[in-house]
Amino acid sequence: MKGRRLEKLTEHFMGPYKIKNIISTNVVELVLPSTVQIYLVIDISKIQLYNKQVEEQKKVSPPLVIIEGEEEFEVEKILNKIKIQRKERYLV
Repeated sequence: MKGRRLEKLTEHFMGPYKIKNIISTNVVELVLPSTVQIYLVIDISKIQLYNKQVEEQKKVSPPLVIIEGEEEFEVEKILNKIKIQRKERYLV
């Protein structure tokens, strides 16, 4: 259980990212930011073509709030709370 992600709370896809190099017919190397912690070389079956979202469907990130010199998001409402191994996780 330790280190396990809550699948229903995670996004299904990440990106879009650019392809840096085509290694073989079914393997590519991606250009990823340093914050993404996955291997750069990926099988093509794990990649989907990026379709731009319609304007009405765009996710709009809430504005950042600066508290004690750090940027944070202001939470409107906590929808659910769960305790996993003595750590509380929130759905906001």
